[in-house]
Amino acid sequence: MARTPAVSWIEYTAAAILLISVVLSALENIWSWPTAIAGVALYIIVFYQAKLYADMGLQVVYIAISVYGWYEWLHGGEAAGVLQVSKVPMRVLLIGTIIALAATAALGLFFRHYTDAALPFADSALTSFSLLAQFMMARKYLENWYLWILVDVFYIAMFIFKHLYPTAVLYAAFIGACTLGFVQWRKAITPVAQRV
Repeated sequence: MARTPAVSWIEYTAAAILLISVVLSALENIWSWPTAIAGVALYIIVFYQAKLYADMGLQVVYIAISVYGWYEWLHGGEAAGVLQVSKVPMRVLLIGTIIALAATAALGLFFRHYTDAALPFADSALTSFSLLAQFMMARKYLENWYLWILVDVFYIAMFIFKHLYPTAVLYAAFIGACTLGFVQWRKAITPVAQRV
């Protein structure tokens, strides 16, 4: 399905805004959250046009998680203060992975049987694990960057397959921003911020 010039413009704009947002996240800048909200709102349109419905729905959830992350970064720390970077507790990672796998199966089956989704299971897996990564970022868990890099590699392949080239380039750039985020956040970890 050919994309209209308006959708291409929206895709380029959304890609630019989200790249800025990820760089701001890597630098622990609170403005990463409002820019994320603006970028993902535009991607709702892009993914609808590409028939990537799980990713379209993911953008709506991202808006909610971005509001949560914005609040947590400002007030989720000790004594309702600024949240500090920490390591993810193993139980959070285990439970999050189980939920993401279950969501992948449920969403994949739904989109395969009830919609004309282009890649129901791949789209659902990337959606589910992106939500886990976004939750981990909202809680400032260092390991969110590992998960984002892994997810981004698979997203690049999917977007190339769907001819969403500006978005594929964006996700390639995200890998660089995620690497920066990991390096910056690792420096920010203090013994007090370690969680078990």
